[in-house]
Amino acid sequence: MKKVVTVVIILAVVFLIALPKLNLFKKESDLSNQAQGGGQRGSKLPVEVLIIQSSILENKVMVTGTVTANESLEIKSEVSGKITSILFQEGKKVAKGNILVQINDEEIAAQLQKERHNQKLNQSIEFRQRALLKKDAISQEEYDNALNRVNTTRADISLLETQLARTKIRAPFDGIIGLRNVSEGAYVTPNLVIATLYNTSPAKIEFSVPGRYSTQITAGKKIKFTIESDDQVFEGEVYAIEPHIDPVTRTLKIRALANNQEGKLIPGQFVKVELILETIEDALLIPTETVIPEQGGKKVFIVKNSRCMEAKIETGLRTDTHLEVISGLSAQDTLITTGILQLREGMALDITKVRN
Repeated sequence: MKKVVTVVIILAVVFLIALPKLNLFKKESDLSNQAQGGGQRGSKLPVEVLIIQSSILENKVMVTGTVTANESLEIKSEVSGKITSILFQEGKKVAKGNILVQINDEEIAAQLQKERHNQKLNQSIEFRQRALLKKDAISQEEYDNALNRVNTTRADISLLETQLARTKIRAPFDGIIGLRNVSEGAYVTPNLVIATLYNTSPAKIEFSVPGRYSTQITAGKKIKFTIESDDQVFEGEVYAIEPHIDPVTRTLKIRALANNQEGKLIPGQFVKVELILETIEDALLIPTETVIPEQGGKKVFIVKNSRCMEAKIETGLRTDTHLEVISGLSAQDTLITTGILQLREGMALDITKVRN
């Protein structure tokens, strides 16, 4: 029994010693002051902000397309015959008017020479007959026959000269000629493709855009594009628009011209095209993640007098990371970019970082 009493006494002494440290009898006013102090320390939300600046915004469409030649032509012979000479090198430049292929013309040349001799003879006869007609030594009919022979010979010569010219196949425009499909001595017909001639400077870029953009596209619009396996950005200009939307794909076909003096653009290449529909010089762009959708519109939070304020906005164009603000914000407004879900109207803020 004495041991129990001793233990109780010891515990009572320990409790009395520890009692001041437990603050069990601290004044209510002191507790209230502590609570207020703690609330002040935790009431300001740390945030990062962005000073809104106006910038250039390009409304653009990203599509794929193909490089085509400015001009291209399959070289064929207008007449059938044997090739006597090939006067071009594969893959090389040729000038307009250069003879590319010579077809055997010996028979036509001989006929032409014969008709030219006949022409001289018939002209001499017509000259003498005219003199006799003036003296009434011959009839008008005899003279008319002589004159007709002169005119007929002249027409025959013109026909043979045309046929002779067709035996020489000439380049219709400046360009680069492709690989040939024939050799000297081959017999060609009008259906046989000898080679293909390309003019690739400038090059044409052909692509299609969704039909909903048809009212925004006009000749003169600028494009930027890249080709496969090359990071170089090329530029071009729209010059022609198909006046018809494809009823199957609902797309509009467009062609643009691009400088190709270096010869990097080859017909058939796949290209990624960026068509600039509109350029806005003083657009207000804000990060997409700062916009909060709500019923009837959108809002963002801005800073005024170190406190959080809501701003109703209307948005326009969208890029990969930003939205254009049409109304509700002005340049130099301070937009809150972090802690969006914790923000409330009138909340005190602690700005930790400012971006421009």
